[in-house]
Amino acid sequence: MSLALAAGAAATALRGLGAAPGERVCGAVAAVDALSVEIAGLGGFLAVGSRLAILAPGGVVPAEVVALSARGARAVAFAPLDGVRLGARVAMAGTATLAPGPGWLGRVVDPLGRPLDGRGPLPPGRHALPVRARAPEAALRARLGPRLDLGVRALDGFCTMRRGQRLGLFAASGVGKSTLLSMLARGADCDAAVLCLVGERGRELREFIEDDLGAAGLARSVVVCATSDAPAPMRREAAFAAMTIAESLAGEGRHVLLMMDSVTRFALACREIGLAAGEVPATRGHTPGVFAELPRLLERAGPCLEASGGHITGLFTVLVEGDDHDEPVADAVRGILDGHVVLDRRIGERGRWPAIDVLRSLSRTVPGCLEPEERALATRARAILSLAGEMADLVRLGAYRAGTDAAVDEALRLAPRIEACLAQRKEEPVTGVAGAFAALQAAMA
Repeated sequence: MSLALAAGAAATALRGLGAAPGERVCGAVAAVDALSVEIAGLGGFLAVGSRLAILAPGGVVPAEVVALSARGARAVAFAPLDGVRLGARVAMAGTATLAPGPGWLGRVVDPLGRPLDGRGPLPPGRHALPVRARAPEAALRARLGPRLDLGVRALDGFCTMRRGQRLGLFAASGVGKSTLLSMLARGADCDAAVLCLVGERGRELREFIEDDLGAAGLARSVVVCATSDAPAPMRREAAFAAMTIAESLAGEGRHVLLMMDSVTRFALACREIGLAAGEVPATRGHTPGVFAELPRLLERAGPCLEASGGHITGLFTVLVEGDDHDEPVADAVRGILDGHVVLDRRIGERGRWPAIDVLRSLSRTVPGCLEPEERALATRARAILSLAGEMADLVRLGAYRAGTDAAVDEALRLAPRIEACLAQRKEEPVTGVAGAFAALQAAMA
C-alpha cells in the first residue's frame, strides 16, 4: 500500500475515533502480543494518549499509546489484533474527540461515537470536545443545586440528593442494580440522562432498553455501551465518552443525570491496560494507574462552571466482589463520591425491592436539603429500623416478651410498616421527595 493510500485509509478509520487524520505514515509494528503492540519509527512524534491507526491486511485497527520507551511506543488496540503482522504500517492521529449534541438523545452509541441502533448517522453537535478532559477548576465550579427528586422512595427519603451530587450504588451481582438504574432513568427529575453500560452482557442491551428503560426513558437519554467481549480500551473509553456527552449537554445549561454501570468494570479495563503497559500490580492485583484514573473520571461529574448553569448528577454503580465493601476499588470510589447506597442481597431475599439497606447508606448533602421536620422523621425511622434489627434474634428465639420495653415494642410494631413503605415496584408512579416523606409519615403515624 502506498503512503497516500495508507493515509487515506487511516483518515477514514480515524473519523470514527473523532481524531484528526495523521499527516504522515512513518511507523511500523515491531512486536505483537495478546493485549498490545509495539510501534517503532515514530520516536518523538508520540505521547501517551496519542491515537494511531494500524494498517492491517483485514482493515484499519485503531489504537492508543499507553507507554513510551527508548525502543518505541506500546499501544493497546480498540479492536481485535487478528491479522496484525510485524512491519504493518502505522498512521499517527491527534487526540480523540466527540461532537455530541441534542440530536443524540434517544440514540444508542458505542464508545467511539458510532451508532449501534441501526437508525443511521448521528447528527454532529456544534463543538468537538476532547474525550480526555480535565475536571472544571474547583474554585470556579458552581455550588450544588436544589434537592433532586429521584423517584425512588428509599433514596428520596433516606439518601436525598442535590443537583450536581455524585452517589455510588454498591452491590454484588444480581441484587437489582440495573432495575434500580432503570427506575432512576424514568423517574428522576432531569433534562437529559446519559447511561453508560461498561462490560455488560450483549444480550441484555435490548432487554434493558426496551423493558426497563422504555420508550419514554430512552427519548431523553443517550446510551453508551461497550459489551463484555469488547477490548479493554473500548470498555475504558465508554466511561470517558459518556462523561464527554454529559459535559456537552450540561454545557448548554441542562441538568444531566449520568448513570454508569459499572465503575468496577471500568477499573478492571484500566488494570488490563496497565498490565499491558508494564505496570506492576500493587493493591490486590490492581495497578497504580487504576487509582489515578478513578478521580480523573469521577471528578468531571458534578456542578459545571458557574457561567454554564448546568449540572451533572452522577450515579455510579460499584460491583463489590464477594459482598466485600472494603475491597480496593469500592474503598477508593467511596472516598471520592458524595455518598453511597448499599444494596443488600439478604433484603432482596426477604422480598423487599429495591434491596437498599438504608441504615448503611449515606448522602453527605442531606443536612443541606431537608427541612427540620423531614430530618427528624428520617432520623426516627432509622432508629426504629436499627432497634428492630438488634432485637430480631431475641424475638425469634422467644427471649423478648411484649411490654418489657416501650421503645422496643414501638420498633417491632412500626418497622414492618416502614419496610413496606420502602418497597417499590418499578412501574409504580413517581412521587418525589415530598411524596416519600408523606408515605413515611403515614407509615409511622
